Amino acid sequence: MIARMQHPHTPYAARRARVAAQLGEGGIAIVPTAPAQARNRDSEFLYRHDSYFYYLSGFTEPHAWLVLTANGHATLFCQPKDLEREIWDGIRLGPDAAPAALGVDEAYPVAELDTRLPRLLENRRTVWYPFATHHGLAARVEGWLNSVRARARYGALAPEAQRDLCTVLDEMRLIKDAHELDVMRRAARISAGAHVRAMQRSAAMLRAGLDVREYHLDAELLHEFRQHGSQSPAYGSIVAAGANACVLHYRADAAPISDGELVLIDAGCELDGYASDITRTFPANGRFTGPQRALYDLVLASQQAAVDATKPGARFTDPHEATVKVLTQGMLDLGLIDKGQHGTLDDAIAHRAYFAHYMHRTGHWLGMDVHDVGSYVEPGEVGQASERRDPLSGELIQDRPSRILRPGMVLTIEPGLYVRPSEGIPREFWNIGIRIEDDAIVSDRGCELITRDVPVEADAIEALMRG
Repeated sequence: MIARMQHPHTPYAARRARVAAQLGEGGIAIVPTAPAQARNRDSEFLYRHDSYFYYLSGFTEPHAWLVLTANGHATLFCQPKDLEREIWDGIRLGPDAAPAALGVDEAYPVAELDTRLPRLLENRRTVWYPFATHHGLAARVEGWLNSVRARARYGALAPEAQRDLCTVLDEMRLIKDAHELDVMRRAARISAGAHVRAMQRSAAMLRAGLDVREYHLDAELLHEFRQHGSQSPAYGSIVAAGANACVLHYRADAAPISDGELVLIDAGCELDGYASDITRTFPANGRFTGPQRALYDLVLASQQAAVDATKPGARFTDPHEATVKVLTQGMLDLGLIDKGQHGTLDDAIAHRAYFAHYMHRTGHWLGMDVHDVGSYVEPGEVGQASERRDPLSGELIQDRPSRILRPGMVLTIEPGLYVRPSEGIPREFWNIGIRIEDDAIVSDRGCELITRDVPVEADAIEALMRG
């Protein structure tokens, strides 16, 4: 069944107006939603709209297209009302109701798209659409343009230029408006509650002497997501017990969760089209061991350094560099990095000695997509490139000035440590994987952590799990 979300026209109409203003004289934009995807012979995956399309329309049904012109005129193509199909698939909005419900100017059945699009393209200068996001879209645009060219004898002119609409929309989506931030805060609260629920279930089951599996905790996450109105997880939840936590993209499976192990959960819900993304690592029984606590406190200290570096005017890379500095010093102190080979902190960082145990970045943009759109390079400084050779891979890398953080940007802050069995590494740290991740809104004075309704301090986690 297709569920429609109720929403005001205002944020979507305002976004369409901003896009229209950037199309240039004679510009026209075409934005399709995502297709439905077959799961097997007779069923489909849970439908999820295209993010660009939803950002401009607020419409969640499949088989829909939005056409926007430079004067702000919005035309929607969507599925028509069909009483027989609606018995099986759910109620459709339909073209007649769409203008009032969505604030668009016109709406037509999607079956008329190929007939009407060439006429809409006639005498336009530039056609915009999202490049490399929809299979076959470029070829379909070419087909419509050919239909326009076929009318040249009647004075029809085809657009001379094609432009990537992603360049406009990505910049817009990078700075969240008040409506988006409100949804993301609500998604964060739901996800935090799910993590709390999973932590408490783990300790309670072990205290009761029950067999605990990763899927038990995954079930708690899903229950809490849906209980509070989330449509789905924002991504495949990671519930990793013991050594599984050293696998970065591990998925919740059937592995047992044993007393004395750590559990890493990386999970967040999607609410009304927006993602949350939280990671917590906790002792399955509610009590950290000494080695676990030593590594946990190190990761937490590195996250705090990153949080302190997340503020307006800073660069996107500043939190990562702050994290690496704290983690690397801690690894030197704990014997995870050989001081004889890398005697100083600066040497260890320059040689990327930390990479064996910390191999990912400290954050990413967050929004409608978990790894949201938006350049990580400051647009006005793209040409200021310098070359360097990676000390581990030998690959030649082009460094460009990192993005300057501004209020309204949303990013994750997620340092980690992953210690696999290896010669020269203290055995008490083997098979420990720790990641701590929070979602941060860049504010006027620093950053707002919207995911701290689930505790992060080791003592607070233990207190929660005792309860």
